Amino acid sequence: MGIVVQKYGGSSVATAEHIKAVAGKIRRARKAGLDLVVVASAMGKTTDRLLRLAGEVSSDPSPLEIDQLLATGEEQSVALLAMALHDRGVPAVSLTGPQAGMRATGRYGSGVISEIRPDRIRRLLEEGKVVIVAGFQGMNALGDVMTLGRGGSDTTAVALAAALGAERCEIYTDVDGVYTADPRIVPGARRIPAISYA
Repeated sequence: MGIVVQKYGGSSVATAEHIKAVAGKIRRARKAGLDLVVVASAMGKTTDRLLRLAGEVSSDPSPLEIDQLLATGEEQSVALLAMALHDRGVPAVSLTGPQAGMRATGRYGSGVISEIRPDRIRRLLEEGKVVIVAGFQGMNALGDVMTLGRGGSDTTAVALAAALGAERCEIYTDVDGVYTADPRIVPGARRIPAISYA
């Protein structure tokens, strides 16, 4: 079988119990013979919490420092997920975006992936490891961490899948389904039972 990229959103890794459940899912996929690259978001509302903290300590935080701070949310998730997998007998390695070969350009806080150098990921897969990559981040030409903006972990997963020639990219989140609008904002939003790509 080929490579499969799985992406788990913040709600899927929101607590230790959620992370253990994701590790179980990854373990089952691994037993089915898949080579897995997993992209994880920050736990729950971590990004919002970090932004609030930045506002509490500085009236005008530098965009560079904001990116440095926000990148730590995803880094926590991937390290914890690797630990949970080790506990279940699954060899795994966590990587930051820059360690995974993600290069970015543009402005801090809204970077764009400019290049992916997946050599390290390929080597780790060949060693039989599950590779867990921090989403939402890359490294710019100056060597600084640069975040990709909201939704950046989905972008990371799809870009990695393309760069690795993966069979598929699976994006997981803890929601009931696709709605006609955000049910947290629109009280009358309805769940759509089936939906096509179009």
